[in-house]
Amino acid sequence: MSVFKDRRDAGRQLAVPLQRYASERPVVVALPRGGVPVGYEVARALGAPLDIMVVRKLGAPGQPELGIGAVVDGDHPERVLNDDVVRLLDVSAEYLRGEIECQLAEIHRRQQAYRGGRPPVGVAGRTAIVVDDGLATGASMRAALRGLRRAGPRRLVLAVPVAPTETLATLAAEADDVVCLSTPSPFGAVGYFYDDFEQTDDVEVVALLESARATVPDALPTA
Repeated sequence: MSVFKDRRDAGRQLAVPLQRYASERPVVVALPRGGVPVGYEVARALGAPLDIMVVRKLGAPGQPELGIGAVVDGDHPERVLNDDVVRLLDVSAEYLRGEIECQLAEIHRRQQAYRGGRPPVGVAGRTAIVVDDGLATGASMRAALRGLRRAGPRRLVLAVPVAPTETLATLAAEADDVVCLSTPSPFGAVGYFYDDFEQTDDVEVVALLESARATVPDALPTA
């Protein structure tokens, strides 16, 4: 059963409980690509700057669609591994190093494409609200939260429209607050809860980021 019309609708609904942070002049950080339409609506409702954090799945040897973890770039690249799968597949340290380097290169490429060479919005000492269109295993979100934590936000908030209860429970220790609108059971997949879950492409990501910058310039204090 669908809960949201599309990602923009989910963002507008998600912004309602997040209004309690509006007075803290937060930064909204979205996970591309699907999290950006959601984050755009949250940022617009809160009058907050919108930024991105690119997280990439680490694919298994010979099975790139099978995630064995995730990695996020930053001053100190953060990785999260699914240790059970790594052990089951006997993934070597050499393979992991190569896969991480490959995904970090792709992260850098996407950051340049999405930001157009602009620096990230500073989150040090501020409230950072990390947004995606939903969670399944939570590996990418865990990497994003850990990466952002290293940037020194005053408060770190995880906000998603829909996720399994058990995934939220495993992520609770990574954030100072967790906001989720719906925790259906059984869960299935994130797309089940949207009428329209068409893939968000790079053109839409860039357009939304540019629109957000025009509304709330990212020339805000960085600390």
